[in-house]
Amino acid sequence: MNNEKALVWFRRDLRDNDHAALSAALADGQAVYCAFVFDSEILDALPSKHDRRVHFIRESLLELDAALRAKGGGLIVRHGRATEEIPGLAHQLGVKTVFANRDYEPAAKRRDAEVAARLAAFGIAFVHMKDQAIFDGHEVLTQAGKPFSVFTPYKNAWLKRLTAADCASWPDQGRYAGGELAGVPGLDEIGFKTTDLAELGIRPGMSGARALWEEFAAGRIQRYGALRDFPAIKGVSYLSVHLRFGTLSIRELVRTALASGADTWLSELIWRDFYFMILDHFPHVVGHAFKPDYDAIQWESWSAGYAAWCQGRTGYPLVDAGMRQLNHCGWMHNRLRMIVASFLTKDLGLDWRLGEKYFAEQLNDFDLSANNGGWQWASSSGCDAQPYFRIFNPVTQSEKFDPEGSFIRRYVPELAKLANKYIHAPWQMGRGEQEALGVVIGRDYPAPLVDHGRAREKTLARYAVVKKAV
Repeated sequence: MNNEKALVWFRRDLRDNDHAALSAALADGQAVYCAFVFDSEILDALPSKHDRRVHFIRESLLELDAALRAKGGGLIVRHGRATEEIPGLAHQLGVKTVFANRDYEPAAKRRDAEVAARLAAFGIAFVHMKDQAIFDGHEVLTQAGKPFSVFTPYKNAWLKRLTAADCASWPDQGRYAGGELAGVPGLDEIGFKTTDLAELGIRPGMSGARALWEEFAAGRIQRYGALRDFPAIKGVSYLSVHLRFGTLSIRELVRTALASGADTWLSELIWRDFYFMILDHFPHVVGHAFKPDYDAIQWESWSAGYAAWCQGRTGYPLVDAGMRQLNHCGWMHNRLRMIVASFLTKDLGLDWRLGEKYFAEQLNDFDLSANNGGWQWASSSGCDAQPYFRIFNPVTQSEKFDPEGSFIRRYVPELAKLANKYIHAPWQMGRGEQEALGVVIGRDYPAPLVDHGRAREKTLARYAVVKKAV
């Protein structure tokens, strides 16, 4: 029997099944320890100690620990700098190899390089596995051998390369080691507070992911293309937070999408790989435009406008409903993410990085690659972005995607009494009607921050600096 030992470092992959790093460690015949680090470098930078994501992780770890214990193992949980905790733990346990799944964020890559160097000093190998993406690195390239910067050709190449083996599940048979199993610390032990996950119906862990996935796959997945743009309708999967923290496997989702003929939903999963690839190959997108010419744009300096956008007080009902949904539950419907991002950058003329930062603080499913990609798409500064002259009209978008005003009424209740013809642009009501309904614009609900038509002209002028680059 192989008496050597290995350590699997869990990060954004909080499950015990179809797990590339875990499977690779077990396949080596080594006794496998499992660990997670509440990384103080990440936690200390969070603006609030009531962070739903930390709570979600902690609850998911409880379930993961129980699942690993049922297999003879368990989870060693540490709190500190991962760059110190993982090498120290690996050395203490006397392992030969540390296994982890790849992360594509620049900070994570720097962290992993430091961990690898410290492990090497102990004579311990560090093995990275591909897990959160179907393809990564140099697996999908242009005919010239370069990374793609346009989605559709990337998608076509992705699909052409895909085989059954690429989305097959990883086995998990092997020997687990128990180690120093002190259990998962409480939130208070790592300096955080309980949040409202249960009140919001957010169920963490593998079981939460499985329940959502089975419900979606049983029927809605085939209607996703028809329903996905309407925020008042239950049309999307709501799996984004589970994909972010890896409580279910991307490979299972791709297999089901292919088997169901759910091409539109499969495209969304490919977009996820695409943005991982962009972040991996073009790390300058963190803080800078993918297209450097767009860094020359002169944005407005308007703190009151930004605050109104954050609070859902812009005077445009669907924009405000989307922002209030985000503030209430840490999630926003994807169509609304595009609308509110377009409004911030092209109606208010504010820097896309302000919106990117606010989303990063608020979203339960915050993922740097997708968040950065989405914001750069909306501001026209990113790869394969919408043209700078394409500017969403917040009123027509509202009329098209929330025609009865159902979503607006849910999140902007002060407008609940308005007739459908006014719900999208309440300032068009006469003063008498406003008084009669108790919704006086400027008193009970804000007047529009900007006139969309005039704002559009200002945006076209603002983007003139990059016209030649388009």
